[in-house]
Amino acid sequence: MITGAVFDMDGLMFDTERLVYETWQAMMDEKGYKYSLEIFKNTIGLRADASKAYYLSLFGNNFEYDSFKSRSRIIFMKRVENEGVPLKKGLIELLEFLKVQQFKISLATSTTSQTALKLLKMSGVYNFFDTFVCGDDVKNGKPHPEVFLTAAAKLGLLPENCVAFEDSINGIKSAFAANMKTVMVPDYLPPTEEIKPMIGYLCSDLSQAINYIRKENKL
Repeated sequence: MITGAVFDMDGLMFDTERLVYETWQAMMDEKGYKYSLEIFKNTIGLRADASKAYYLSLFGNNFEYDSFKSRSRIIFMKRVENEGVPLKKGLIELLEFLKVQQFKISLATSTTSQTALKLLKMSGVYNFFDTFVCGDDVKNGKPHPEVFLTAAAKLGLLPENCVAFEDSINGIKSAFAANMKTVMVPDYLPPTEEIKPMIGYLCSDLSQAINYIRKENKL
């Protein structure tokens, strides 16, 4: 029986991947770097250290990743402060359903706690969560299972009694390796042939996952 739910954040709960990409594209264009959506897609689900290594591999060791990252965060936060945090379709419906069913709920994101917790509070969904695991809380980023294993432990549940909600390929690999049931709601990245067997349920918005949980728990 599923009694816990573990959520990724960017691209899954919030339509923030789009905002981050637009920010990076503008910055890279300004500095004359050849950048594209395809490059950005390869960073989805990665912690900052892994993302930095990828950018350096493309643009050389002199690429000032830390400066770009810092500036992108400032631009991004100003935008969400002005426009609000864009929620993904079905998020509130699913969170309310899980609370009615008395699920324990955790965050499991590669984003730093400073940014993640601020976004959760700004969006109004912070109080749905019982605990939080962010990129700076673990040593190993996705696709390593540490973030999901840590989330289950903090909830006081076995991983097999949790369902993980993810939008990214690395996220699904991470949750599957942690032995959680998986629900994928693709954002920029469609499921690959490699991860299709790892996906328990594939849907186009979060509210569709309610039927999956009803079926799994025979509600």
